[in-house]
Amino acid sequence: MSSRMDRRDFFQGSAAAAALAAGGLAGCATASTGTSGRTPFQLAGTVIPVVGSDEVFPVRRIYCIGRNYRAHAIEMGSNPDREPPFFFQKPTDAIQFVAPGTVADHPYPSLTKNYHYEAELVAVLGKGGRNIPVASALDLVWGYSLGLDMTRRDLQRAMGDEKKPWEIGKSFDRSAPIGAVHKVAQTGHFTKGSIWLKVNGQTKQNANLSQMIWSVAEQISKLSEANELFPGDIIYSGTPENVGPVVRGDVIEMHIDGLPNLSVKIV
Repeated sequence: MSSRMDRRDFFQGSAAAAALAAGGLAGCATASTGTSGRTPFQLAGTVIPVVGSDEVFPVRRIYCIGRNYRAHAIEMGSNPDREPPFFFQKPTDAIQFVAPGTVADHPYPSLTKNYHYEAELVAVLGKGGRNIPVASALDLVWGYSLGLDMTRRDLQRAMGDEKKPWEIGKSFDRSAPIGAVHKVAQTGHFTKGSIWLKVNGQTKQNANLSQMIWSVAEQISKLSEANELFPGDIIYSGTPENVGPVVRGDVIEMHIDGLPNLSVKIV
């Protein structure tokens, strides 16, 4: 792990969090240019509330792993026998925060006629580094949440068939609903436990976190081989089998043992 921990140590206190939310993670965009100056307009940072605190968690990057449960890999036409993991990203402003105990309106997106849910555990990082060993990878995790990797499946498949990037199927406005962040000190690490999703009260996905092909620790380690990780990075850790479509009026409810349920209504 690199020693440049001044950039990777997580912020302390709500004042620092507010500053990060207002200007993004200091040292990301500005560090790459080495310049400073007045910007022509302001961009709002993306933050997620932290349970039991006045802190907010600033989101730097959203990583997602594909086909990380055996049965889901099979239903997507992939080899489930622990093929090398692959990752994609969503834009930071794809986040749609859903407060516990509420049912948030989630707009049906444009361009699709086959809109799918994917229920996932989300790990949020408070430290970073390169080439992180699996044995110490969980030291980077600051907290956990649960989220939906919403997918324009028809567009994803069409792009895949044409050997083109399928970003349009995964990366769009509000494609990453997420609950509040729970500090790992409060929850511990999630290596097992029920994960399920219902649509209009009917169970669609039902599995156990222990069925992940690549654990959260392994995902962090593999990601850090390709990209330097930083505080504020979050990882959607894959979805179980039985992904499927929703239409306007449907209500999605998802659950992970130890976390409040997350619910959205497609509008």
